Amino acid sequence: MPKHEESRFLPHEPEQMFDLVADVGSYPEFLPWCSAARVRKLTPIDGGEEMLADLVIGFQVFRERFGSRVQLFREAGHIRTEYLDGPFKYMVSNWRFTQAEGGCEVQFDVDFEFKNIILQKAGGLFFYEAMQRIVKAFEKRAEALYG
Repeated sequence: MPKHEESRFLPHEPEQMFDLVADVGSYPEFLPWCSAARVRKLTPIDGGEEMLADLVIGFQVFRERFGSRVQLFREAGHIRTEYLDGPFKYMVSNWRFTQAEGGCEVQFDVDFEFKNIILQKAGGLFFYEAMQRIVKAFEKRAEALYG
């Protein structure tokens, strides 16, 4: 199943990067293939908050809505997303933000599998490039917001 991990230094504060990734409602403004986003519910959990959110992703003839549980652990600098419904058999992603001299270290990982074998094979063809474009979109957004 496709897995991707990336780590990089960015010249922004960990709190800024946390806020950027946690702002799911703004994803259609900058994230490739994201045409809509909606936060359904935000509730406190032990050590943070839990958000239920929907995203609509479109790529050529593929257009799907999927729901996610997003756990926001601000003090720990960790955002964990778990897929709830849509085209995936499963999907889990993690963002971690750690203070570093002059900015922060950002770590991102994702692991998923499509329900549909055709989507799984097609997804595997462009998966690595797609993940790079998504991470780059967050970098560009951070630059636009924080300089």
